[in-house]
Amino acid sequence: MAKQPMLKFISVERDMPEKRPPNLRAQDFNEIYAEYADEKAREQSSRCSQCGVPYCQTHCPLHNNIPDWLRLTAEGRLQEAYEVSQATNTFPEICGRICPQDRLCEGNCVIESSGHGTVTIGSVEKYITDTAWEQGWVKPITPAQERSESVGIIGAGPGGLAAADFLRRAGVQVTVYDRYDRAGGLMTYGIPGFKLEKDVVMRRNQQLAQGGVTFKLNCAVGEDITFDEIRSAHDAVIIATGVYKSRDLQAPGVGVKGLVPALDFLTVSNKKSFGDEVPEFSDGTLNAQGKRVVVIGGGDTAMDCVRTSIRQGATSVKCLYRRDRANMPGSQREVANAEEEGVVFEWLSAPKGFVGDPVSGVMVQKMRLGQPDATGRQAPEVIEGSDYVEEADLVIMALGFEAEDLPTLWDCPDLPVNRWGTVRADYITGRTEAEGVYAVGDIVRGASLVVWAIKDGRDCAEAIIAAFNDAAVIAAE
Repeated sequence: MAKQPMLKFISVERDMPEKRPPNLRAQDFNEIYAEYADEKAREQSSRCSQCGVPYCQTHCPLHNNIPDWLRLTAEGRLQEAYEVSQATNTFPEICGRICPQDRLCEGNCVIESSGHGTVTIGSVEKYITDTAWEQGWVKPITPAQERSESVGIIGAGPGGLAAADFLRRAGVQVTVYDRYDRAGGLMTYGIPGFKLEKDVVMRRNQQLAQGGVTFKLNCAVGEDITFDEIRSAHDAVIIATGVYKSRDLQAPGVGVKGLVPALDFLTVSNKKSFGDEVPEFSDGTLNAQGKRVVVIGGGDTAMDCVRTSIRQGATSVKCLYRRDRANMPGSQREVANAEEEGVVFEWLSAPKGFVGDPVSGVMVQKMRLGQPDATGRQAPEVIEGSDYVEEADLVIMALGFEAEDLPTLWDCPDLPVNRWGTVRADYITGRTEAEGVYAVGDIVRGASLVVWAIKDGRDCAEAIIAAFNDAAVIAAE
């Protein structure tokens, strides 16, 4: 009888890929985790308990067949593992790098609840697909048969690209419109290279282009082309713009020089990583070098900003968050990485205003956690008389994102949006009230995770193909 390759969580301890030392990784924008070697990937995959009810799969938005590809990896059947992984996830190598596994698959691993440490699902997922690229198993899309229907996708982020991939595999003609000069959305310009190196995104863009997806970049809807022109050119349209408008803070001093939105800061940094000439970086406006940096916010975007500031050569980096560590929305893994790199967290601290123009300090008020708010989280309360000034030369606002006013920007007042500005669409199909118009990802959900956008894009593409098939049947009758 063959030896049991799995259920080794009792004898084999959890072991993440080696992490580069903080003093070295803070000098560049390369990813901080090394790759697994083949033997280590097999060993860590073999820790999976192959449980009857796989909570890792249940809590993954894509419902990836995680136990199956872990077993295939443990058995050395890597190409099959990749094929199983790719069957449900358009970009597994990206999810393996940036998904908050501690809140999703790994956070719900059965063996962790028994005290043995979760399976390193994300690292194995990354290893499987990186190996697939190296071995040439990832091929351009080749539809079995081309279809006449055409879909226009507005936005080249994860939701739009996932839909494009799914549609092209079915032979649908796809054109993607995006305002930026490179496809990828926040994967390209929002997420720093130390979490997601840009060649990983660029090779997926190239794969889609080789598979027949047409990209129209530097193309802003409402400026370079109208929404109605896109609708008239295609049988269906998917809105996948994401949410890019930074939330405002109402406080004395808002608007002074030196207060910058998080996404502007991150976009400029990523453009520099591509080798682009960026005036806002060169003149110091969006450059943390030699500055005392304060980042306001507690989500993953704030973590990206503090860690980027370290790498740009800030003299000090502090993060203000109005709740405590246990209640922050960002990944605890990212917080730990930031602390290792020298970031100081000021918990239970909120901005009250700003000093100087250009900014020279943040007026901070200390907080305590009171009764739960409408979401069930403890609401921060001000501690009277606890104010102080935190010195700063650059303040980065990472307070979250809201939807842009698409009906006005696109001159389409009939576009169905809700009171938050996000598009009203069915959560499964992405269908809106407007004929032939669909929407996916953050522009429907509000600011969310890449993995949810991928799911939305795939589900929407499937619904569009079903609608095309239904229409073809009716036309043939």
